[in-house]
Amino acid sequence: MGFDSIWHWGIFLVIVLLLFGTKKIRNLGPDLGEAIRGFKKGLSGDDEAKKKEEEEEAARRKEAEQLRADSKPAEQASKQGQHDSSETR
Repeated sequence: MGFDSIWHWGIFLVIVLLLFGTKKIRNLGPDLGEAIRGFKKGLSGDDEAKKKEEEEEAARRKEAEQLRADSKPAEQASKQGQHDSSETR
């Protein structure tokens, strides 16, 4: 009483087609492939996330250093301006 006969498989396939329709069965392959790729990406995603985080941190540090370097001449100029104004009094 198992699925030994071709007739059993034929009836089973007809029932599956009636239940799910050809559209859902046609989309089953690509959906399964996407799920597997997503799973693989999830497993290796930790390494990529760490690299991205490190790159962002390096960019923030570089920007902060640049801001500090740019602010020093402005501070010196403002101090120079204060000295100049006190001399004219």
